[in-house]
Amino acid sequence: MNIKENVKMVKEEIATIKNKYLLSYDVKICAATKYVGVDEIDSLLEEGVSDFGENRVNAFLEKEQLLHNKSIIWHFIGSLQTNKVKKVINKIDYLHSLDRESLAKEINKYRDDVLNCFIEVNCSEEDSKHGLNVNEVKSFVQLIEKYDKIRVIGLMTMAENTQDETIIRETFKKLKTLQSEIQDLNLIYAPCNQLSMGMSNDFHIAIEEGATFVRIGSRLFK
Repeated sequence: MNIKENVKMVKEEIATIKNKYLLSYDVKICAATKYVGVDEIDSLLEEGVSDFGENRVNAFLEKEQLLHNKSIIWHFIGSLQTNKVKKVINKIDYLHSLDRESLAKEINKYRDDVLNCFIEVNCSEEDSKHGLNVNEVKSFVQLIEKYDKIRVIGLMTMAENTQDETIIRETFKKLKTLQSEIQDLNLIYAPCNQLSMGMSNDFHIAIEEGATFVRIGSRLFK
């Protein structure tokens, strides 16, 4: 495992895509650290990665406690059960999996300040995936207005596990189109100017289609 080289390579690939498509906005690496420990996180910090994503509550709490004195931006990228909201909600900077009103209620109940949230969208319409259907998102965003501790900064999706780039690209295009529709609503609490999409195997396509956060795991740790 050569984390230094891996980070350098991923950053170079992102820069190449940005240059090719003349993208002026930041594309941030959110390191998905589900399968690694604090040593690997420390190594990533040394290479300038500051955004880290965890998707299991207990593992997140363990790592956050060990690394609480480090300059880390924590993202919770997994499905969050309502009965576990209280444990994590004031320890994270971003939530990538807002997908139901019951979760919004718990966030509003326990969060001390406004939380940056991505609404999770099941663009691929797979039964195995969490998230709202595309046609449910706009009404859900409008419903969030009553929850003053939530700021809908963007949308999140996962593409199908397939080698067919056309299918992957169409999934990301759906999210980009939906983002534009929400931005047209001009909601102060939902600027929706970010897209969290793309992982180790498909982040190139995601950036081409408008991703601003890419959740990368295995490419950093191989």
